[in-house]
Amino acid sequence: MSLYAGIDCGTQGTKVVIVDSKQGAILGEGSAAHRLISDQNGRREQEAGWWIEALIAAFHQAVSQAGVDPHQIVALGVSGQQHGFVPLDEQGNVLHSVKLWCDTETAAENEALLEQLGGVQGSLAQLGVMVATGYTASKIIWFKQQHPELWARLHTVLLPHDYLNFWLTGERVAEYGDASGTGLLNVRTREWDRHTVDLIDSSGRLWNALPPLKSAESCIGRLRPEAAQRLGLSTATRVATGGGDNMMAAIGSGNIATGTVTMSLGTSGTLFAWSDTPVVAESEMIAGFCSSTNGWLPLICTMNVTSATTSVQSLLEEDVAGFNQLLAQAAPGAGGVEMLPFFNGERVPQLPAARASLHNLNSDNFTRANLCMAVVESATYGLRYGIELFRRQGIEAQEIRLTGGGARSPLWRQIVADVMGTPVVCLNVKETAALGGAIQAMWATALAEDPGQQAESVLSHLCQRFVSLDEATRTAPNAERQAQYDQRYQRYLQRLQQAYPEVQL
Repeated sequence: MSLYAGIDCGTQGTKVVIVDSKQGAILGEGSAAHRLISDQNGRREQEAGWWIEALIAAFHQAVSQAGVDPHQIVALGVSGQQHGFVPLDEQGNVLHSVKLWCDTETAAENEALLEQLGGVQGSLAQLGVMVATGYTASKIIWFKQQHPELWARLHTVLLPHDYLNFWLTGERVAEYGDASGTGLLNVRTREWDRHTVDLIDSSGRLWNALPPLKSAESCIGRLRPEAAQRLGLSTATRVATGGGDNMMAAIGSGNIATGTVTMSLGTSGTLFAWSDTPVVAESEMIAGFCSSTNGWLPLICTMNVTSATTSVQSLLEEDVAGFNQLLAQAAPGAGGVEMLPFFNGERVPQLPAARASLHNLNSDNFTRANLCMAVVESATYGLRYGIELFRRQGIEAQEIRLTGGGARSPLWRQIVADVMGTPVVCLNVKETAALGGAIQAMWATALAEDPGQQAESVLSHLCQRFVSLDEATRTAPNAERQAQYDQRYQRYLQRLQQAYPEVQL
């Protein structure tokens, strides 16, 4: 028995899976929730120590469920929420609460940096991506300006998954995929960008604080005695580079070659594909990140998916089952009820100050069921907007692999297939980011033990073995409804441009 662990440190909690590489099976899972520090000014933070405690709790839970000796765990890989800023001093102490990907308190700092880079086109030319408020760079500027006494102690800049790797091994390193979302990496050359770093801090402090970059198939070290003791593992246990949650979810959904798009129907919505060359996007709304498989991972994120449906669900005082029952009572098109679902502003298209709105109501169509259908359809239209951006770049999907809570609804899966005009299917393992961490740990271990193997073929074999599709969920587009949804999507775009003329269609 050769065991591996995958860890996913997300915004809401940490999840752990224990995988048997011989059986090709997940033996146990564990999870522990995170708290959130939130304020009306856009502040969204967590304490790094919370992640450690959640990791330990989830790890013991997974090992207990698996019923295995944890000393048999050969290696582990960590997935983490992207963009968070973890500042360390020389001794490894965290200097401030961690600003998260969803923190918008640093919007002004991001605007200033974007202007220094020469606007959107300047940022794309310099970095290959447009720096966005959610990225790490503006958080660093905020920290420097708001806490000069702490800035003077800054020794290392880490991302959330990098910090867990540091706690596990003592190594201060970063990996190309996750580093893509800092706004400090040239994603084409996979190097820290000195020009951008010096715009933030010309003294050299920030440049010297950036950790060395590792390629995705590497092992960065073995467990520190303290980490091994608290997790119940051996100090011989290897730790792979890990990566950002989207990069690890790509591995965990088998999205490592062209032709597949992974779509998450989660709190927010994500779309990502794989490319063997850097993505020079015509739209700044496509983030041409590096993958954690030594390729590239063009990605689009929308802000209103299950966060929007949950708002309607709460208004109607329904649980998920009740919401789905109402959804089943509505006909496609929601009786003509139309919605712009921007309860949280929007990133794609770029409308951070947008608000949700209902349209075309009358006394007949204003029903609970139609409200449910309208919010699901409009959230799906937002993802169609992203798919169309991919298509303009020549990124086509023969199949969409669905993840996230919304994917559990057969009705929503059918709507996605009809709106996108593409077959959809779910995965048997729902925790794709944690599974991706385990697969990456197997990949790195195999190459460490036999460096002569071809990296791509080893990863392909592992994904074929561990990533399985839930064929019972496979859903094909209905030709008649697809044609109807094409027309409804065009009406959605018209409504969008009426409300926000600045949107380019």
